[in-house]
Amino acid sequence: MPSQYYTATSLDGFLATEDDSIDWLFPLGSLAQSSYPDFIAEVGALAMGSSTYEWMARNAEAVLKETGAAWPYSQPTWVFSSRQLPLIEGADVCFVSGDVRPVFTQMQAAAGGRNIWVVGGGDLAGQFHDAGLLDEIIVQIGSATLGKGKPLFPRRVLSPVLQLQSVRQMGSGMAELRYAVCKAAPDAL
Repeated sequence: MPSQYYTATSLDGFLATEDDSIDWLFPLGSLAQSSYPDFIAEVGALAMGSSTYEWMARNAEAVLKETGAAWPYSQPTWVFSSRQLPLIEGADVCFVSGDVRPVFTQMQAAAGGRNIWVVGGGDLAGQFHDAGLLDEIIVQIGSATLGKGKPLFPRRVLSPVLQLQSVRQMGSGMAELRYAVCKAAPDAL
């Protein structure tokens, strides 16, 4: 069961605007025409950052319009936050803080052999990477630039740690890149 950072970014490497909006993304394509339906069918648990969760809570109508539900996930979700957040009605959510490693064990058990989706943001995905718990990065690059905002992956990761597995065009506004995250072999004693 791999852990996967599946996300979308602007051409200049931002997930969201400075105020955490992803409204720029919706005009670029439809979820139904992307890899999302196949991807989400394999997901057993989610890890989500507080900014992503808060955006979903603030924009429940937009989420409902795009996905058909204000909380579109049936899988259990762990929201990483250092502050108290409201519960979105119908969401199977556990609020946690601190190191991702002990929570990852709980997520694996809940996922039941299915994939773990690190929804975002970029810093949370980076924490999973830093702990050696990230297996794949799947990034859809949109034909838009934001100039500034929330970065895709605020970490320095130098080759050959990421190995390109595939490239796919999705309509005229998106391209999807899949990278395997190569794990470093433990140092010999």
